[in-house]
Amino acid sequence: MALFNAALGATVARPLRGGEAARMLLWRNILVYRRAWLVFITGFLEPVFYLFSIGIGVGAMVVGFEYAGKPVDYREFVAPGMIAASAMNGSLLDATFNFFFKLKYNKLYDQMLATPLRTADIAVGEILWNQLRSGIYVTAFLLIMVAMDLVHSWWAILVVPAALLIGSAFGAVGMALTTYMSSWQDFEKVTLAMMPMFLFSATFFPITAYPEWLRWVVEVTPLYRGVVLCRELTLGVPSWGSLISVVYLLAFGAVGLVVVRRRLDSLLLT
Repeated sequence: MALFNAALGATVARPLRGGEAARMLLWRNILVYRRAWLVFITGFLEPVFYLFSIGIGVGAMVVGFEYAGKPVDYREFVAPGMIAASAMNGSLLDATFNFFFKLKYNKLYDQMLATPLRTADIAVGEILWNQLRSGIYVTAFLLIMVAMDLVHSWWAILVVPAALLIGSAFGAVGMALTTYMSSWQDFEKVTLAMMPMFLFSATFFPITAYPEWLRWVVEVTPLYRGVVLCRELTLGVPSWGSLISVVYLLAFGAVGLVVVRRRLDSLLLT
């Protein structure tokens, strides 16, 4: 907090310009985590292990696999799904557990509001941090895919901004939901929602494997939209599904941002 106040000291004499306060909060998080690089490594390794165990291990027994009418290796099918899951996990970790601690126990945001920062700046600043964390995970994972010869299209370059979109969407909604939580036990509900979404988001098998009624349920989940977007980009087969996913995630994140801003107003300013 001292570093944050020191950085803010040079600007208290004038109003902060649009976006400047949010960037300062982003910088504050970077300073806090600069010595906690091990946290990033552990969060990154989980999808890598999934890729090795399922995409490669199980994939050795899967033959004749197709996607969008073209034959692909099973690991090429699984890897983009793990990218989306990695972006989600990297964002939600900070948007739920860490955000809850800073909001309820550390009272960090109460201190920030004694400065020119507003609740909107806090929400946007934390989402920027969620995006950065997701972007780091996904960039590293994408490099592994390139090294393993799992990327065959220049469309894959757009996976990184797609991951930032996924991270911001899950970050905003994650923070919005966290503002309604009153104890650490409430986070069991987060795990209860994340695990089925991860397993049934068409990460490990195509959506056509589901019954018709379940397929509609899966297709409206945010992780599935992220999986579709990343998969079509890495395989070089973008379609209307990619555009639908972009619009969906933008709307999903916008709703979360509005809710978290109003909830922070209610919790911290009244």
